[in-house]
Amino acid sequence: MNPDFIHTYVSVDCVVFGFDYDNRLNILLVQRRIEDLPVDRQRKLPGSLIFSNEDVDDAAHRVLHELTGIKKMVLKQFRCFADPFRASNKSDIKWMGTEYMHNIDRIITVAYLSLCKIDHKINSTKYDTVDWYPIDQVPALPFDHNKIINESLTEIRRWIETDFSIIFELLPKKFTIRQLYQLYSALSEKQIDIKNFHKKISSFNYIIPLEEIEKNVSHRAARYYKFDAKIYKKNNTKLIK
Repeated sequence: MNPDFIHTYVSVDCVVFGFDYDNRLNILLVQRRIEDLPVDRQRKLPGSLIFSNEDVDDAAHRVLHELTGIKKMVLKQFRCFADPFRASNKSDIKWMGTEYMHNIDRIITVAYLSLCKIDHKINSTKYDTVDWYPIDQVPALPFDHNKIINESLTEIRRWIETDFSIIFELLPKKFTIRQLYQLYSALSEKQIDIKNFHKKISSFNYIIPLEEIEKNVSHRAARYYKFDAKIYKKNNTKLIK
């Protein structure tokens, strides 16, 4: 056998975005178990080795279901991470040995991007600790998980340029224009005047104003809106050109 052939395993890792009530972009992180590491260094992206009879897409759906308890979520494969040294840290090697009980010389991961309404109840069947983290407060993570998160942000920005309707997967069913503005700004990194944004939104017949307005807020109460996917499909207009 060629000595360059090694025990290489394939995993999936999932970056799950959510948008919280403070209008911040968040991701879901889980806690792994390493006794000699402090808790704040045990966070990681949810993921798993794929099973021998499992397609990578099926593995990603399994990971999401184990993570959230939600069966149907938007899911997009966006990149493979295969740096031969991505799992060379001693703590990561120790964790893999405990978690999988295999002689893993190298691990290649297929990364997925997913969107979750943050008001969904997270009911994990695998992890004891699952937390939302604001994207600008993500700690140092194991392997190359910080790099995966950064790449996922680049990917989602490409995604909304071609089909911005995915943005409504992160918003509540009824939302304010300010919520939509803040989420779009966070994802696209575009500097947009909110008055011009509001004017643009008003021209779209698939963003429908409701009779209901905000209650118990310290600022001027705003009207709620809803997104009509059927009307959008007939129009398919970009949100901001």
